[in-house]
Amino acid sequence: MNMRKMLFIVIPALFILNNAVSFFIFQSGRTVQLSYNMMLDRVLLYKQIDEQTRKNLSAINVFLMDRSDSSLEQYREKNEDLKQLQLDLSGQEGIESDGMIIRGFRHLLSTFISQEQSILSALESPAPLAYATAYTEAETTAEFIREEAYHLIDLELSYYQPFYKKILVQTEVMNHWGIAVFVLNTIISVMLAYWISLRITRPIQELVETAQQISEGNLQVSPPLISAHNEFSVLSEAFGQMQNNLQLLIEKEKEGLEKDRLVKELELEVLQNQINPHFLFNSLNVLSKLALLEGAEQTSDLTVSMSNLLRYNLRKLDRPVTLREEVEHAKEYFLIQQARFRDRIRFETEIDEAGLAVLVPVLTLQPILENGFVHGIEGMEEGAMVKLKISCEPGETRVAISDNGVGMSKEVRDSLLNFDSNRSGSQEAPEKGHSTGLGTRNVFKRLELFYNKKDMIDIKSEPGKGTTVIIRIPLTGKEERHVSPTDNR
Repeated sequence: MNMRKMLFIVIPALFILNNAVSFFIFQSGRTVQLSYNMMLDRVLLYKQIDEQTRKNLSAINVFLMDRSDSSLEQYREKNEDLKQLQLDLSGQEGIESDGMIIRGFRHLLSTFISQEQSILSALESPAPLAYATAYTEAETTAEFIREEAYHLIDLELSYYQPFYKKILVQTEVMNHWGIAVFVLNTIISVMLAYWISLRITRPIQELVETAQQISEGNLQVSPPLISAHNEFSVLSEAFGQMQNNLQLLIEKEKEGLEKDRLVKELELEVLQNQINPHFLFNSLNVLSKLALLEGAEQTSDLTVSMSNLLRYNLRKLDRPVTLREEVEHAKEYFLIQQARFRDRIRFETEIDEAGLAVLVPVLTLQPILENGFVHGIEGMEEGAMVKLKISCEPGETRVAISDNGVGMSKEVRDSLLNFDSNRSGSQEAPEKGHSTGLGTRNVFKRLELFYNKKDMIDIKSEPGKGTTVIIRIPLTGKEERHVSPTDNR
């Protein structure tokens, strides 16, 4: 459960619990208040009826004295008020113990109202004091009403006295329960708040400690183990992934530094092999012109090829070239070798022009060709052949350099292909006879570093059946890259 969902559950639960306790206490007090109001309404009604009957007697007495219309109107108003109180009394339900008394009280009130009408009717009688008897009876009934009203009030108070005592006791109990629930709710709230804060602060503290150790360079520290599936577990996994990424970046940085170191070493070796190149180039140009003047055109062409070959070999080794440039350089190299071997060798090319746009490290083809000359066909008296084939395959450009020389054993072939393991072994001398100072293993390693891809090289060879070196160049080779050569092994 994530932190957001947990907060959405805990906080409303506490809110509902508080509201439930408050509503329960409010409902208990409301019940007591309603009971008190009902009793008070009946008591007040009884008292109002008693007072109203006396007001009616007083009003009718005033009317009997002066017989005026205003007195009669006041009496009728009082009579209407009394009738309204009679209706209110009819709507009241009394307590169980005073049912008969309330019915008698209602009858007394009805009798009193009838007696008042009898008084008014008696005024129409010819006898002058005919109303006196009816007035006396009404006065007596009013006295009965008064007595019954007080009696009913006493009954109400007597009936509700133990009930109110019980309600007060229950209210006290409810108050205690309310306090207990409030205290318990407070404790639960504090514990939940502490638990939630602990679930938040503890992972944060562990992540902070991990981040501090990582910032100090300790990438081996394990990220905090968070069992709950929430945001912090995701953050902990992200920390672990970040550590792995940092380690990979550091390893790549170390590898880059190692490449730079190897580049510097190789550049130093190249500089050591340069015997004043400008002087050498100028000298070769002079020899070429001199040979041309003397009519030795082949010697002149050979000198120019040698100059181009040396100039190409002295280029910056950390800059890529197109495969087309490598092919042209290989042809220049073969021209020089053909002057050496003459008709003993034959150089064949089968090149798909569409595949020459890819980028490759400088000095990729010549060391492999030279290796074929030195180790493959140098000892052959006739019929030697070297072939360069470039073709376009789906997703790659395929370069095959083959010769029909002495071939090689499986052990030598595996040694050339497993150049990584050879690098970790003892320092071995550069392969002899190479004008570039770059061995085949070095070429293979530079290709791997350039494309960041393994299994690009394949060698097919058997003793006495020649050798074919196959290079599979991905089409991404058309992108601009920075190539760092390795040591010349």
